Order: sequence, then C-alpha cells, then structure tokens
Amino acid sequence: MKRIHVAAAVIHDKSNNVLIARRPLDKHMGGLWEFPGGKVEPDEVVTDALCRELDEEVGIQPTAFKPLIRIRHDYPDKSVLLDVWTVTAFTGKPHGKEGQPVKWVSQEELSSYEFPAANQPIITAACLPERYLVTGQFADKSELVSKIKAAFEKGISLVQFRAPWLSEQAYRDCLNEIIPLFSEGQQLIAKGDLALLEEEGIAGLHLTSGQLKELHSQQFQYSGSKWLAASCHDEEQIKIAEEIRASFVTVSPVAPTSTHPDASPLGWEKIEELIERARVPVYCLGGMGEEHLPRAQGCGAQGIAAIGCWW
Repeated sequence: MKRIHVAAAVIHDKSNNVLIARRPLDKHMGGLWEFPGGKVEPDEVVTDALCRELDEEVGIQPTAFKPLIRIRHDYPDKSVLLDVWTVTAFTGKPHGKEGQPVKWVSQEELSSYEFPAANQPIITAACLPERYLVTGQFADKSELVSKIKAAFEKGISLVQFRAPWLSEQAYRDCLNEIIPLFSEGQQLIAKGDLALLEEEGIAGLHLTSGQLKELHSQQFQYSGSKWLAASCHDEEQIKIAEEIRASFVTVSPVAPTSTHPDASPLGWEKIEELIERARVPVYCLGGMGEEHLPRAQGCGAQGIAAIGCWW
C-alpha cells in the first residue's frame, strides 16, 4: 500500500478562529474541507515541509508552531500519516493561492463542515486544551468550589470531577454545586453513568477502564456531540476506546504517582509508542507537572492530565 506523509496545520487567528480550506473538485476527496498543508518530500524535515506548504498553499509564513497530533489513516488505496501542528502566529495574509476557497471558522463551527474521515481526530484535538485537570481531595463543598475557582485562575478550562470516596448521592450533590461555576470556555467532565451526558451544564463523561470494557462488550458506539473520554493503560484499551468512538483518552501512569503508588509506570518510551498508534487525542496522566507538557506534546500527546500540580 502506498504511504504518504502529510504536514498539516490548525492555524489560529487572534480570536482563536481556525483557518480551513476546500479541496479542489478534481483532487482526491474533492469538495471536502481540510486543514492547510501538503506532502512531506523524501528526506524533508517535517517543519520545513509545513512552512513550505503553508507558504505555497495559503500564502503565510508560520512564526510560532508546535505539535498537535499525528494520525495514521488507511484508505482503500493508500495509507496517510497526518502530521498536524498548531500555528499560533504567522506573517502574510491567508488566501487560497491555488484558487481554493479558504475561511476562518470558530472551533464550535468545525463540526458543521464536511471533512475527510481522517480529519475527525484533528477537529477534536483542535477543540481540546493542553491541560486536563482531574480533581483531587477536598473536605467539603466549600473547599471543592474554592479549588475549582483557583484552577480557573491558573488558566485551566477542562475539568474532570472525580471523587471516588463519595457516595453516589454525595457525588451528585457536589456535581450540582459546581455546575454553575462553569461559564463559556470552561468545560466540566463528569464520572458516572452515560445518562449524565444528557444533562445541561455537563460537557462530557469520563469512563473508567471497567466501563470502557463493559460498553465494548455491548458493541456500544458513541454518536453524541459531547465529549466521551476514557481511562486507558495499554494499547488494547486505547483500541477499544477508538472502537466505541470515544473523543479522547488519558493514558497512565506515565511516571510514579502518589495517588496510585502500586501502579508500574509506563515511561516515556512506551507512552510514545502508544501515542504513535493511537487514532484519538491522548492526554498523558500520572506524575505529570507543567514541566512535562513540552515532552508530552513532543511525543504526540494532546497535553497532560494531572491532579497535584493544579489542585
């Protein structure tokens, strides 16, 4: 099978809109929308290809960019590796140099455009932040509220409310308490039953590895618009998450962690292998701090998930 390496970019303007382009009708999957980019030539450095293609295709020269996600996708006639980068600064005015329509759209609008199937994880990654807070210990509702507000002040926008020591009713009471704290741009991920996905104020659900296995045994496939995340610890669980159409996953533990001291850490080499094969955005979890974010993204991760460094 023919293998093609493509460098592509999720380009943001100052309002955090994203630039998309429409494929010419006479090309493969013509008429669909895509993220600007093109083929990496043999022996070409991927960042050189990215800059060259963006200049040739939409007339800009990126000045600030970093890895976002790498996705392999097999078509009947070829296999494509999409090497995707986030571009946050550039010179030049974007326009379709090859006559293709281009437009700026909000992150929320991306899902309303028709993209090639391989682009769906990129759309997801484009809409997710780099940091995913998992809540830690708290004595009462007051402390819970205070700590979530403090996390917002640190720039955290995606929060998983996890409190396994609480009863189901106590968890529900705390959930009701914190839902009003989340405003535009801040998202609350809950733990529990799939029915939570139907509730207003909850942006998504995070499945345990046990729930993931159970749903897979029921041949469940997610088709909702909210986030469905899953906790994974090996390649098999990541594949199961992909098969049930989870939006993204956490993979843990990367390093030793005080919350799970008996768990054997995977280490960075293994994490990179797992992310390389994944077809959904991955957050590295377990022993993570701010200092680990560049390395996680360098491995192809969406970013890091953590308790201690933000809680």
